[in-house]
Amino acid sequence: MHVLVVHNRYSSAQPSGENRVVDEEVGLLRAAGHRVDLFERRSDDIAARSLLGKVAVPLLVPWNPPVRAELTARLRGERPDVVHVHNVFPLLSPAVLAACADAGVPVVATLHNFTQVCPPGTLHRDGRACTECVGSATGLPAVRHGCYRNSRLATVPLAVSMSVNRRRWWTGVDRFFCISAAQRDVLVRSGMPAERLVVKHNFVPEPDSRRTGDGEHLLFLGRLAEPKGVRLLMAAWDRLAAAGGVGVPLLLAGGGPLEAEVTAWAAGRDDVRYVGLYDPAQCREAVARAVAVVAPSVSPETFGLVVAEAMAAGVPAVAAGHGAFVELVEDGVTGLLHRPGEEASLAESLRRITADPAANREMGRTARRRYERAFSPAVGLERLVEEYRTVIAGRSGGADGAPPTGNGNAGPRRGTPRGREWGQ
Repeated sequence: MHVLVVHNRYSSAQPSGENRVVDEEVGLLRAAGHRVDLFERRSDDIAARSLLGKVAVPLLVPWNPPVRAELTARLRGERPDVVHVHNVFPLLSPAVLAACADAGVPVVATLHNFTQVCPPGTLHRDGRACTECVGSATGLPAVRHGCYRNSRLATVPLAVSMSVNRRRWWTGVDRFFCISAAQRDVLVRSGMPAERLVVKHNFVPEPDSRRTGDGEHLLFLGRLAEPKGVRLLMAAWDRLAAAGGVGVPLLLAGGGPLEAEVTAWAAGRDDVRYVGLYDPAQCREAVARAVAVVAPSVSPETFGLVVAEAMAAGVPAVAAGHGAFVELVEDGVTGLLHRPGEEASLAESLRRITADPAANREMGRTARRRYERAFSPAVGLERLVEEYRTVIAGRSGGADGAPPTGNGNAGPRRGTPRGREWGQ
């Protein structure tokens, strides 16, 4: 099968789980013998643009005409069997969908967040969950609140893109991959076409090592930002420390807007270590040595990669009981769920996960079995290829789901290109 992956890579200054998912999926497909090519832009390249070029970037967020022309020419020349779209912000834009329609190539899109119904994609504002834009065709509430980077001006291009490209997304993608049932439920309630939304969880590569003992620390691994529950975790940990602690330190690894606050909070403490950004190997090692990973997000997560990575290493999780975490963590079986946003509930879950090593080990073993059934590379590859075949067969009029022979260069496709739907 010949797959063209479309992705705008996030800035390397902030390690991105989405970038990792894309890279790992590409590697998985190539290892299985499929041809995978890339059509990319990199947010890192914005810094090298002229002042005028930087000023123009927000104008290209809703629609980037040169990208449409470039991708259309490439698709017509290479004729991939399917295009897999990931992130298009800020340098690609939904113009990539028009290019696929121009060339008559089937499209799948992984929805890594909630940008279809929330301009910044987080469903979070002012320290709490927010759904004001869900079901709205304009995104004006996000502009009013300045939801992206706390700036009304910066939010405008995202809101405009959501509004003007709503129909393009909903009619221009053959199949949307939601990475959790919780995410799909929100999108269906917003009015997105339910028949095009399927749940395809992210897979997690087999780790280099698994936990062999009881673990050495509780681990927070992720972006140091309010939606991730960092302040909630600090408050819960202070509550535990005042009561005598839990016998193991808290290790925090990551970077983000709350880094200075976390650094000051951890300074001079024996029960907390802040280590900054870890490379992938250090992340895997930290997970394998954890008593549990802690994922206290105050806004609903679409997946929760660190929880699945913990499962792969045989480590239980303490996670907020909402969003995708309810699917990933079976309370009391593969980890513990705390009441979202509640300091006392999180503190109690951290106490419980460390109080009984035997129960903790059993949770870890059960979590590992859950990983093998649901989030392993073999499962991820099977589901991904199955969905590709279904979309290809649906577009070509085939009944058995078999992809075209060869690499898709044998001539024009059957079916009518949808270029005239686009009005651009």
